[in-house]
Amino acid sequence: MNEKEKVENAYKQLYRGMTEKNRDVLSEVLGSDFVLIHMTGMRQSREAFIRAIEDGTLNYFSAEHQNIETEIHGDTAILIGQSIVNAAVFGGGKHTWRLQLKIKLVRSGGDWLMNEAQASVY
Repeated sequence: MNEKEKVENAYKQLYRGMTEKNRDVLSEVLGSDFVLIHMTGMRQSREAFIRAIEDGTLNYFSAEHQNIETEIHGDTAILIGQSIVNAAVFGGGKHTWRLQLKIKLVRSGGDWLMNEAQASVY
């Protein structure tokens, strides 16, 4: 896999971990300093994000990836992923969103780890 494919694979693994509620998969792609910035502006740390997925505060059922753009600059990368996501979050009903994540990643060894993701709709 080339570096662009590795970065894009990290995005796909993020969604795999979210839909499967799999802490191990999420831990493989989220750096220790990861923060998710929700559409509301709320900031959620790595551990808080994983716990919210595990306890059902954030329920992700499926994701169909529509577009993934990646820029790599040395040991840093920016990925903008656009996916159709079916989810029920923060006690709301199950809905489908056109969710965009702008993700900052850093290369650590041979892996790409996410250290920030900003959510919006597209």
